Amino acid sequence: MQETVYIIGDSRTNMDNAITVIYNSYYIAFEIDVSNDKIIDVGCTHTIDITENFIKKIFMGKNITDSDKIELEIQRRYHGTSQKALIVSYKDALKKYQTIKNRFYV
Repeated sequence: MQETVYIIGDSRTNMDNAITVIYNSYYIAFEIDVSNDKIIDVGCTHTIDITENFIKKIFMGKNITDSDKIELEIQRRYHGTSQKALIVSYKDALKKYQTIKNRFYV
């Protein structure tokens, strides 16, 4: 049986960013399979749907702990104004995931 966890990472964007105006922060949420650290689903704060769809393509199916590879892919492919916030939110979610996995799944 597959067991998954739900993790949210957050950060701030530029004050003039539409996401900050609407949501006050940038959030990215992950559903992760704890048996293999694979990202099952992703959602994020966004103002247009293509943003979330594009971010899903970057993360889905990847190992959440493969931070160097994921960060490099974000830098190479995602050129929205929230790029830095996306990276910070991902790292925040990764830190929370590692804490939860070490506490409940070791």
